Amino acid sequence: QVQLVESGGGLVQAGGSLRLSCAASGSIFRINAMGWYCQAPGKQRELVANITSAVSTNYAGSVKGRFTISKDNAKNTVYLQMNSLKPEDTAVYYCAADVEARGSSEVYWGQGTQVTVSS
Repeated sequence: QVQLVESGGGLVQAGGSLRLSCAASGSIFRINAMGWYCQAPGKQRELVANITSAVSTNYAGSVKGRFTISKDNAKNTVYLQMNSLKPEDTAVYYCAADVEARGSSEVYWGQGTQVTVSS
C-alpha cells in the first residue's frame, strides 16, 4: 500500500505565493510520475502539473509561468511552487503518483489540500 500526504495549502491574497508538498510512503519500488490536480466547486478535477521520473514536466496553460513543479527523489516528495496566485486558482489540490510496487503499476491519490485565494 502507498500513502500520499499533502501539506502547504491555505488562504492567501491575490498575487501571493504558496508551496504545496506531497510525500509518498509505503511499498514503493519506483515512482514513474507525480503530479498535482485541482478541483474547484462544481467543476471536474483537472491537471495542474506533472513531472516524470525523467524530470519531464507538463503544465496546464492557465498556470504556465506562475507555478513550478519539482521533486526530491530521495524523499519521494513532489512540490508545487505557486506564485502570482489568482482567485481563480482557488480549489482543492490533490497529489497523484503513478507507483510501481509488487510488479504492478497503480495511481494513488492524496486526500487533498485547500487553496483559497482572496481578491
